[in-house]
Amino acid sequence: MTPEPHIKDESLIKGAFKSLGVVFGDIGTSPIYTLTVIFLLLKPTESNVLSILSLIIWTLLTVVTMKYIWLAMSLSRRGEGGIVVLLDILTSYMKKGKGVVFVSFLAYIGISLMIGDGIITPAISILSAVEGIKLIPGAEGVQQGFLILLASVIAILLLSYQKKGTDNVARAFSPIMMIWFLALAIYGTIYLVDSPWILKCMNPLYGVDFLINHGWLGFFTLSEVILCATGGEALYADMGHLGRKPITYAWFFVIIALVLNYMGQGAYMLTHKSSHNLLFGMVFQQTAVLYIPFLVLSIMATVIASQAMISGIFSIVYQAINLRILPLMRIDFTSSRMKGQIYISSVNWFLLFFIVLIILEFKDSSSLAAAYGLAVTGAMFLAGTMMAIIFTIRRMYFKLICTIFVTFIVGLFFASTMLKIPFGGYWSLLLACIPFIVMIVYMKGQKRLFRLMNPVPLDRFLLCYNEVYKELPKIKGTAIYLVRDEKLIPPYVLHTMIKNQIIYEDNIFVSISRMDGPWGVSYGFKQPIAEGLRLFEIKMGYMEMEDIEKIFRVSWIREKVIFYGIEDIYSSNPIWKFFAVMKLLLPSYVKFYNLPASELHGVTTKVNM
Repeated sequence: MTPEPHIKDESLIKGAFKSLGVVFGDIGTSPIYTLTVIFLLLKPTESNVLSILSLIIWTLLTVVTMKYIWLAMSLSRRGEGGIVVLLDILTSYMKKGKGVVFVSFLAYIGISLMIGDGIITPAISILSAVEGIKLIPGAEGVQQGFLILLASVIAILLLSYQKKGTDNVARAFSPIMMIWFLALAIYGTIYLVDSPWILKCMNPLYGVDFLINHGWLGFFTLSEVILCATGGEALYADMGHLGRKPITYAWFFVIIALVLNYMGQGAYMLTHKSSHNLLFGMVFQQTAVLYIPFLVLSIMATVIASQAMISGIFSIVYQAINLRILPLMRIDFTSSRMKGQIYISSVNWFLLFFIVLIILEFKDSSSLAAAYGLAVTGAMFLAGTMMAIIFTIRRMYFKLICTIFVTFIVGLFFASTMLKIPFGGYWSLLLACIPFIVMIVYMKGQKRLFRLMNPVPLDRFLLCYNEVYKELPKIKGTAIYLVRDEKLIPPYVLHTMIKNQIIYEDNIFVSISRMDGPWGVSYGFKQPIAEGLRLFEIKMGYMEMEDIEKIFRVSWIREKVIFYGIEDIYSSNPIWKFFAVMKLLLPSYVKFYNLPASELHGVTTKVNM
């Protein structure tokens, strides 16, 4: 683990304030729907209210504070966090074999579940916020169809704006979320002052007693309680943007606001047992004149939560592309100041299609809650398993025991959400299956394609190259050949140089590879391979976003042409047909790195898979 650099108190405060808008949107908007959904299952008795509040508070303390703020954030690579970093740490300890395959498989499932969660989270957040319109005087009879349309329009506008980048609007996120958390705390405190006895819910025995005495109903209720902790994974995944300390400082403010609001909602519910939307109901009851501004604030908060989730999915997909887990996709950089601001059009429209589809399918937030939680808890459980393996390898036994304890709790939540599968939870699995299938087919296809392409060992290639280079007239200038491994020469290079006898005075093999760690860039020429043939290596961390053409210029490479291979794949196997379509529709290696189009020359090789 790389120690986090010392941060001054002023920078800590600024970082903590900024993290409110970047990190805590998802978990910060969970009070809109969590208690409301839970009490669709239970009667709002004093005993039930105290028990559920106890479960919520201790879920925030164990799953979020203990698992992510303390344990997970102690595991990083140069300050970066997330399930891809856990995979990086684990594979660095293991030799190639079954162990690496196992942890990689866990990571692939975790990535898929998080992408699935990135669809359901914006849908339920936006839907639950717009449903607050029903409490506006005179709007009680508004049709659900209108709310569905409004939620869909907000989702469409949000996803359509992504291409322009979020650098400018990001500055407004933190002040809005600060106001949001203050509002949650204030309204919660108002009802808490009237009902101070509800502080008894801090006792964890209320929650334990509820689970013991309510059997399957209590177990199923856990699947709704976990909604209060959705977004916990983002605390760890976004650690690299802001650092561990600012997020930790901000979390203490956030958890106080959340706990106060949940207790306030509980007190409000016991005096207004017919309320269908607790948060909006308590605000309207206390200050009706401020209800519409609060409703607008809640919609803005859910948009921010959705934005954070969408940006997080872009980052996860980018990391997976660089680790060659997912196929190449076009990446646009939307900010000259912030390296992490990226836009992936294919992922963006994939998210938009399925977010709107989910909104139209479930129609209201209460129904959508049946599909929510499975992907989140699944990703949390897998991350906890990987953390336990790391602490075992490092012999950090106290943290290992704590990780096993909290992962067991997450496992209970995950098992309870499995009961949701027949009632809509299957959507989480279906959505996660899409990126998972793409990953597996892509990785298997790439390995098979590499074998079928039959690359030639460098020593055999040089026998032909040296003869051709000496005898044939050479074209003036420099030619670049993109290769993955200089020791295995792809067929297109042989076709170009040997078969077609296209030889330049200066020929450069360029190898672009990703390092195990997230950061760092190194490049330069190696020892000449042969007369007129050199190797230029570029190595980058999997989070790095570098301009390859600029690297060429800095290294005094002035190429006339860039040769690269194109595979013309044909097969009767439906799996490999799907792989061929992926390769055809998605951008090539050269487009991914934005190499100059005027200098590119693709050489096609037919491959029967």
